[in-house]
Amino acid sequence: MGWITPMGHSIESVWPRLLAGESGIARTSLFDAGTFPTKISAEVKNFRIEEHVNPIGPHSGAGRNTQFALAACEQAWKDAGLIKDKLDLDRVGIYLGSGEGSLDFDAFTTANLSAWKPDLSSLDMVKWGQLAMELMNVTREVEQEPNMPLSHLALLSGARGPALNCLTACAASTQAIGEATEILRRGDADVMIGGGAHSMIHPFGVTGFNRLTALSTANDNPPAASRPFDAQRAGFVLGEGAGMVILETLEHAQARGARIIAEVAGYGSTADAYRITDQDPNGMGAVVAMQEALADANLSPANIDYINAHGTGTRENDGNETTAIKHVFGSAACPVSSIKSMMGHLIAAAGAVELICCALAIRDNVLPPTTNLHNPDPECDLDYVPNTARKAQVDVVLSNSFGFGGQNDSIIIKRFK
Repeated sequence: MGWITPMGHSIESVWPRLLAGESGIARTSLFDAGTFPTKISAEVKNFRIEEHVNPIGPHSGAGRNTQFALAACEQAWKDAGLIKDKLDLDRVGIYLGSGEGSLDFDAFTTANLSAWKPDLSSLDMVKWGQLAMELMNVTREVEQEPNMPLSHLALLSGARGPALNCLTACAASTQAIGEATEILRRGDADVMIGGGAHSMIHPFGVTGFNRLTALSTANDNPPAASRPFDAQRAGFVLGEGAGMVILETLEHAQARGARIIAEVAGYGSTADAYRITDQDPNGMGAVVAMQEALADANLSPANIDYINAHGTGTRENDGNETTAIKHVFGSAACPVSSIKSMMGHLIAAAGAVELICCALAIRDNVLPPTTNLHNPDPECDLDYVPNTARKAQVDVVLSNSFGFGGQNDSIIIKRFK
């Protein structure tokens, strides 16, 4: 496992901070957000790719999101004890749920404004093209494409097997890990790199979410701004980062003497077919995703010890997810929590980072808390592990990721015995 997060750049430095209820949310510094309704975010801080990938070589021009992916992958590769010379690289694949890179906002908007013809309400495309050629960096423009993290990881790892990227919004990296598992199950690879990376902390990203009224505007107290399941919740906090895991068939892992962290037991994926920005208000897409994951794992709801919620902190998501969990598990559902209360919402990278937390919960028999939960909401009436981590026997965990457009993905991991 490996990750780059707003709370740190290694598994063992971040996990204790999450259990202590600390926060990675602060005033936005990547651009001047002073005129935006939301002036806070969960940025990756003090990150230098050279400290993680050396030599940089072909990755020197990688975009911010791709740099996170490279660093997280390098961590995971080393953590798994993989050695290129001892692998059949044609049987090593990659499945990512990674988003687009950050737009060169100043160059793009300068070209747009300078080439605008107000009398005709149109662009002078010849002038725009000339300015774009002058102002924009070719490498940076290419690095915006969502396939680029995949390309860089193939270069880094030497993986020549199945290579895919999905961008299903906030569900992307959970879907990537689930689909990578399916590739292993059907025998198309022995090893898969799975996960995701994203950074939308830029003017266009924040503008879009502000216009959707999806972001918290609690700018005066950033650590308290993300309040999943709380009655005073008012939106999520935008984050960035990457999470990567190494997945293997049991036979391949045992043959090389791998340290097995956990077993992927079940996976479910559905679409709401409801509305591009909203979930089904009855949570039926989420219900079926969880039911599919349980069926795939041949488990019943009573077998689940902990649910890592999507838990964004929006009024709609948290209410719908609670309804869906109660539909599947009943009112006496197992403990549920959301690390987005501390980490912010890493969008496409969120699911992978949260799945790593599930593996750590199994390893250490401890449940991460939902912080900032001080005002119970009658509509959100489950055990959300409020504010303080909790010791518990944790053998089987379900993690939810639900994306804009109604994408729902649930994955179950369990202790390997």
